[in-house]
Amino acid sequence: MPGDPEVAMSQEMPAAGPVATGRGFFGHPRALATLFLTEMWERFSFYGMRAILVLYLTASVADNGQGIGDSGANALYGTYNAMVYLMALPGGWVADRLIGARRSVLWGGVVIAAGHYVMAVPTDWSVYAGMALIVLGTGLLKPNISSMVGDLYDRDSPRRDAGFSIFYMGINLGGFLAPLITGFLGEKINWHLGFAAAAIGMTFGVIQYVVGQRNLGEAGRRPTDPLLGADRRRALTRIGLVALALVVIAAILALAGLFTVNAVVNLLTAVTLLVTIGYFARILVDHEISDTERSRMKAYVWLFVFAAAFWLIYDQAGSVLNTFAEKNTDRDVGGFTFPASWLQSVNPILIIIAAPLFAVLWLRVGHRISTPVKFSVGLVLNGLSFVLMAAAARAAVGGGSISPLWLVAVYAIQVAGELSLSPVGLSVTTKLAPVKYASQMMGLWFLATAVGDAIGGQVARLAASWSEPTYFLTFGLASVVLGLAAVMFARHIRAMMAGIH
Repeated sequence: MPGDPEVAMSQEMPAAGPVATGRGFFGHPRALATLFLTEMWERFSFYGMRAILVLYLTASVADNGQGIGDSGANALYGTYNAMVYLMALPGGWVADRLIGARRSVLWGGVVIAAGHYVMAVPTDWSVYAGMALIVLGTGLLKPNISSMVGDLYDRDSPRRDAGFSIFYMGINLGGFLAPLITGFLGEKINWHLGFAAAAIGMTFGVIQYVVGQRNLGEAGRRPTDPLLGADRRRALTRIGLVALALVVIAAILALAGLFTVNAVVNLLTAVTLLVTIGYFARILVDHEISDTERSRMKAYVWLFVFAAAFWLIYDQAGSVLNTFAEKNTDRDVGGFTFPASWLQSVNPILIIIAAPLFAVLWLRVGHRISTPVKFSVGLVLNGLSFVLMAAAARAAVGGGSISPLWLVAVYAIQVAGELSLSPVGLSVTTKLAPVKYASQMMGLWFLATAVGDAIGGQVARLAASWSEPTYFLTFGLASVVLGLAAVMFARHIRAMMAGIH
């Protein structure tokens, strides 16, 4: 699935020690089963709702949709994805400093389920209130459940990587099943019934998490770096003031008649960019990091830009490509027209098949192919997927329907690109991190996805005004050119990486 960097992040972080030693889940601690199922149901709810979100937003009011144009729906979708990754930063902080990972996952799951239930209410406003709750809940759950998986093993345990591999299968299993169920219910029966299915899935996840907590031992029970006394009160006061400020800003915008979907989307896009710039500036101007660390961070800026450009295109699978599937593909099989959202299940299946193959490939090539070159491969493949989409769109000009296998081929190319860039980026992020910011650097990797999705949402507005072949070809070639530029600058970037491959 797109990114899910929290999994690999936890593999890089030190574990507190084996806190649950009983084996009962494929030779692993029973606690892994609890976390596996929680993650599977959370991803079921997330990808299930996301598979039908843009289709619901763009459906006519007569078809019980929102009747929003493609431009606004694509921008809203991109911003929603961006906020999910952006909120992982405060979500991790809340667990580390205030309530611990275990309670963060529990409350995150409850809030996510509440958000989906709100979206199941057949009113115009429910989708926006529900998405806000899902963003907050995912920020609490997503980064912290992965860290709990890491807590089940010693850092050097031979079972550690296997445990994460099993956990990662839960992500993709949920991502595969969800569109098949929510897509059928949403597109064939009622959109809000599809959202309700996502809510029920997350409810299953919360229930089994509560029941299975007895297997978790000490994993995530306490904050790793708790705030105490006056520091805790000060932090809670600041959180309260920030929340109050957001309410006041929303009220002012509403009174001024500016509290619209487009205004909020544009504001959140700006916030994402400003947070990112502030994050980098804070590290680069810090006098406590060495010249070598600063040089490595400058190299990371290049890699960050490449990664953001990658996600800008890749994560349009649920927006621009989803609406293309609905309008331009022949989905009739034996008299049954399968939902367009079912094609969203292609990605996780391809990830399951291809991930082990790419792991073997990168192991064999070792350092013979540098990180910047691997990034360039990801960008070029991502670009070529959109070049292929331009050909598909050209074939559909005039209202013709094309085979959905065009989209399957596009997703296959994108998955190859993802596996060339995403795992490599996770690894190099930890390697280039200044010592002082070692625990915070993964936040920058989250932000690469957030920035890509936020800008991608704005870029996707153009798909509504440009011809489809022009849109796909323009951004496909732009990604290819950027990938080739990465190769040209690879030697310079490697020099700034100061010995890191």
